[in-house]
Amino acid sequence: MFSKILIANRGEIAVRVIRACREMGIQSVAVFSKADRESLHVKLADDAICIGESPSSESYLNIPALISAAEIADVEAIHPGYGFLAENAHFAEICESCQIKFIGPKPESIRLAGDKSVARQTVQKVGIPVVPGSKGSVKNQEEALRLAKKFGYPVAIKAAAGGGGKGIKVAHNDGKLISAFLTAQAEAEAAFGNRSVYVEKYIKEPRHIEVQILADERGNIIHLGERDCSVQRRHQKLIEESPAPGINQKLRRRLGEAAIKAAKAFKYASAGTIEFLVDEDQNFYFLEMNTRLQVEHPVTEMVTDIDLVKQQIQIAAGEKLKITQDKVVFEGHAIECRVNAEDPDNEFRPSPGKIATWIIPGGPNVRVDSQGYAGYVIPPFYDSMIAKIIAHGKDRQDAISIMLRALRETIIDPIKTTIPLHIKILDRPRFRQGAVATNFIDTHILPGKIEPTEKTGEGKDQS
Repeated sequence: MFSKILIANRGEIAVRVIRACREMGIQSVAVFSKADRESLHVKLADDAICIGESPSSESYLNIPALISAAEIADVEAIHPGYGFLAENAHFAEICESCQIKFIGPKPESIRLAGDKSVARQTVQKVGIPVVPGSKGSVKNQEEALRLAKKFGYPVAIKAAAGGGGKGIKVAHNDGKLISAFLTAQAEAEAAFGNRSVYVEKYIKEPRHIEVQILADERGNIIHLGERDCSVQRRHQKLIEESPAPGINQKLRRRLGEAAIKAAKAFKYASAGTIEFLVDEDQNFYFLEMNTRLQVEHPVTEMVTDIDLVKQQIQIAAGEKLKITQDKVVFEGHAIECRVNAEDPDNEFRPSPGKIATWIIPGGPNVRVDSQGYAGYVIPPFYDSMIAKIIAHGKDRQDAISIMLRALRETIIDPIKTTIPLHIKILDRPRFRQGAVATNFIDTHILPGKIEPTEKTGEGKDQS
């Protein structure tokens, strides 16, 4: 087992990894930009090293600075968290060449899963269904138009090297397709340095279901059930839960089997997630593989009582999985709400600044993962998420009740947050019934689309 690990990340995920290290008796080394000097992960780690200026390009994405910090601290491994360099095959290769263990999959697995068009072809070869689409990257507008005619509108144009909802455009006719194609290319190049895009049939009102897997370096693979991530805004997840409501046992079994088959096809070893779209007829289609820890991993931890970060570290250290599929037990229901420093009543404008009052919820079956505290200054340079609130109940309705109580206990002042939006969502009858799809926010929550709440029966929002 490792004796010292560097966490190449910031915020709540850095805090999460530090806590796992401490429980395992492993020393932790934090890295930080100048903007994050007073961040919680810096205060909690055993050691901390400044790696550059505030912009992520000059700090958390600065591979030479990260490797230098790792060598100065004399660590044996680097945990990338999620985002930043977590799915960067080049970074994983450099870690290997410097005899530093990358706590994640091998570079070749990251590269194979990271190109979405190649990933589609990989899973198709082992019999996993994919949404009808181009066999590879689409080179020009004429080819995109031809494919749209073949599949039928609407179609989605997606970045081949994409992730996190970036570089995705939907077109409903020829005119819209041309502009969407050019925009998707530009966004893909800006976000990923790769303007390649592919085209696929757009599934109307799908559910976004993902399956958590664990795989060791000896070929043992298990899945830890599914999560529903359908509550999204602009392809960014807001609320996640496990198990997914409305999924019958037959489909649940098939999703788990497909996830394990996909992981084998990618020659995968670490914690990872296979993502699917599920249509109204309960047909499922491979969407992508995330070769890292997910933001929403706590809901799986809550229902399985399995620590995914510790599992990642043990796998990277060469240990064999100690859990077999028949020993995975699911208990109750868990929901996670991402608390972002944004103003949902003002076009989700970011709300950075100093937190004067920080009161987080407690009580039975509530967990909070965060980097926040009273006096913390939220910097404007990074992702706006400042906390994740997770509730665990004996069933879904119990989990919703616990989450609503927890959200209403939370005070983060004077920062604007998405907490009022989460309360609005959880109060909706459609959400309580589990009848959500990826268009749920646009259709039922945004202004002018509000359905009655259970409490009031009135058309306007009362939360």
